[in-house]
Amino acid sequence: MSVAAVNIRIEKGTDFESTFTINSSDGSAFNLANYSATAKIRKHPNAGTAKTFSTTITSATGEIKITMSDTDTSELSSGRNYYDVIIQHSSTEKKTKVFEGMAIVSDTVSL
Repeated sequence: MSVAAVNIRIEKGTDFESTFTINSSDGSAFNLANYSATAKIRKHPNAGTAKTFSTTITSATGEIKITMSDTDTSELSSGRNYYDVIIQHSSTEKKTKVFEGMAIVSDTVSL
């Protein structure tokens, strides 16, 4: 499974959500039964601190939804950040990075 690069945009101080779909090599939805997902964002890949997204998996459709509350997005550093999404099989504990990219965090004027 190759790592898909998907850039996202997050508005500080607002609720964020994005849904990603994993497909098998034949184009069908990858069955995510027995998998968990972790997603984090950092100012740069080697930064010591990270914020964690909440993740929700829909097994049959191969979908992973990442979300972050308005309180948490307000604490992100403005500008370019980096994120990734990793899945882990529950019995083998094998970890696989499935999505990565830049996250542009924009200031929100109206808050």
